[in-house]
Amino acid sequence: MSNKDRKRELKAAFKAKELETLEASMPLSKEELRGLFDYLDNEEASCCDHTAKKTLSYLRSRSLDPERIVLWLQELGGYCDCEVLANVEEKFEKILGK
Repeated sequence: MSNKDRKRELKAAFKAKELETLEASMPLSKEELRGLFDYLDNEEASCCDHTAKKTLSYLRSRSLDPERIVLWLQELGGYCDCEVLANVEEKFEKILGK
């Protein structure tokens, strides 16, 4: 195996482990997370008031743990509704098959 092939293999293994760790950190199911992203898309989070009001509404309407999930979203850069879409959704594209 060439050095270049070995580097490519190590990089792929690192990325796979990174995705695995990210998925393991999820405090909600893939379906619930996908639903949150779809809900925010439909609610036009692009007209963001710089709060997580729509995110909280979605989580509460499904009896999910808003405090825990919002903290997790913030750790991933989702401090308001538009940032959940811009920062968090991007990280989960491969996991959610988007």
